[in-house]
Amino acid sequence: MNTMTFTQAATVLSAIVSQASGRTQIAPTNPAEFVAVAKVGLESGYDPLATAISQVLSRTIFSVRPYNRKFAGLEADSIRYGNHVRKLNYIDQDPEEDDRIKLVDGQSIDQYAVKKPQVLQTNFYGESVYQAHITIYRDQLDVAFSGPEEFTRFISGLMEHMQNQIEKWHEETARATVANFIAGKAASDSANVIYLLDLYEAETGLTGLTAQSIKQPANFVPFTKWLFGYLKTVSDMMTERSVKFHKNFTIGGAAKLIHRHTPLDRQKIYLYAKELNNMDASVVSGTFHDDYLKIADYERVNFWQAIDAPMEIKATPGYNDADGSVHANPSAVTLENVLGVIFDEEAAGYTVINQWQANSPFNARGGYTNMFWHFTDRYWNDFTENGVVLILDHSA
Repeated sequence: MNTMTFTQAATVLSAIVSQASGRTQIAPTNPAEFVAVAKVGLESGYDPLATAISQVLSRTIFSVRPYNRKFAGLEADSIRYGNHVRKLNYIDQDPEEDDRIKLVDGQSIDQYAVKKPQVLQTNFYGESVYQAHITIYRDQLDVAFSGPEEFTRFISGLMEHMQNQIEKWHEETARATVANFIAGKAASDSANVIYLLDLYEAETGLTGLTAQSIKQPANFVPFTKWLFGYLKTVSDMMTERSVKFHKNFTIGGAAKLIHRHTPLDRQKIYLYAKELNNMDASVVSGTFHDDYLKIADYERVNFWQAIDAPMEIKATPGYNDADGSVHANPSAVTLENVLGVIFDEEAAGYTVINQWQANSPFNARGGYTNMFWHFTDRYWNDFTENGVVLILDHSA
């Protein structure tokens, strides 16, 4: 079998450098030396190096594949949210007594009495501008490839590689948007941060469970069945028109209660993948999400903020104070054992605007052309929209 280990690949590179520079073969023993080999290759110059490549390698492998961003469902089109600068919220008012049963002889009813509608306006600001560029050298391209077909494949791979980077940047914008929403809920809307073990013990009468002991086989099976039922209940409750599950403001001494409802097809559900995999393998094997989660925008999340601490969030969030003003938390909010979040599609999201790509004119002196990519990400959190955070732990 023609396998190529790291050492064998390094040996090939060493042979290239040896032929290109006339030096003795370098045999790397660790990644640092491997980098040194590559550096020597670059310093040898493109012409002899290209010749050596042709002698040592029989074909070129263009190592690139398309990457699809996570949290893709969080993106809104530019028509809907590209100029998302204000939202008008309508405040419910109490019903009135029916004047028809209070009619008095000789008196009239004023049907022109004024009752102004109560409207709360929230404004959204914020965007991030990004740029990326690469340089294409004319002469190097002339000698680096065997013909037009290989050159075309190289350019195609280069474009796909750049698109993969941009996809990742959009993904991280979305991930940060979700992380801010979760941390903002914890800092300013703690009633909608659900500590699952508190609730589970209250409903079952059990005590002494922890985030670790709940995963023991004897505890895990019944807890998982309860959890899936609870997730469905919370999701169903969010379809009711109420003042729960979101922030309400008090402005000028008066409460501004916003009534919201979130249909199933307007809900976004993000759940931590590893725990779901454990539950699938041990207990339910798809009975929850095979039918129900086809309705909502559902995605498994491998990590919330950092890949090395997948269930943890450490963020200094921005959110609304009780009077509706924007507030930046003075310190970082730390959350552990974050299992998931369910929210209205208008509670969090981002949109990409002004995205374009163009090439600079050819630089005759330097023999190169620069390719530029530009785009702007606009993102928002709206804490007046429904949303709950699920923590697989007790409250402090």
